[in-house]
Amino acid sequence: MTQRSFDQFFKNPRTWKEDLVAVGGDFSVERLLYAYQHGIFPWSEDPVRWYCLDPRAIFDLKRVHFSKTVQRKVKQKKFRISFNEAFSIVMQGCSYREKDNTWITPGFIEGYAELHRLGWAHSVEVWNAENVLVGGVYGVAIGKFFAGESMFSFESDAGKVGLFHLFEKLNQSQFELFDTQQLNHVTWQLGAYEIPKLSYLDRLERALGDAHPWIIPTSPG
Repeated sequence: MTQRSFDQFFKNPRTWKEDLVAVGGDFSVERLLYAYQHGIFPWSEDPVRWYCLDPRAIFDLKRVHFSKTVQRKVKQKKFRISFNEAFSIVMQGCSYREKDNTWITPGFIEGYAELHRLGWAHSVEVWNAENVLVGGVYGVAIGKFFAGESMFSFESDAGKVGLFHLFEKLNQSQFELFDTQQLNHVTWQLGAYEIPKLSYLDRLERALGDAHPWIIPTSPG
């Protein structure tokens, strides 16, 4: 589809008053990139529902509140941290639920894996001493904007340790905006907060810049 076709498919979040801005479509790279650059994200697969929430939850990249326990585990190097080694497996870890249904269905994994292959989506992997994946985070990076999609922990604090290292790399790269979509208990404890949708869209526009892929720094933070 062309830019004009996407303009017609999605309601304009700046003028549309509801959170739901489109129903249908697919998880193609072109559609996903258009959506994220306009403050829109998918939240279901059958059918695909696209949202731009008001208010919107974000993190201040320099004011994330990690507990002393998490910081201690980081200093002790309790886990091995990697980036982009097991993207699809991280998504599968994020999709695991003991009771509730997950929104991270196979179509999401396939679509975002293609985003990852092309350099637009990234994962952080957290491995224990037995080299078993026990935590992770993934999201989409465009310009100086990062959309945090989901996090999981199979060992205590493993996902938060991964998030700590993600924020470290984002700050190295001078990112300007971290979107976490909506508040929950975990993100609230970490320091996320809400801003009006229009303020979010203004900040997003500035953070996107020339909308280049993120090259993750290899040097220590």
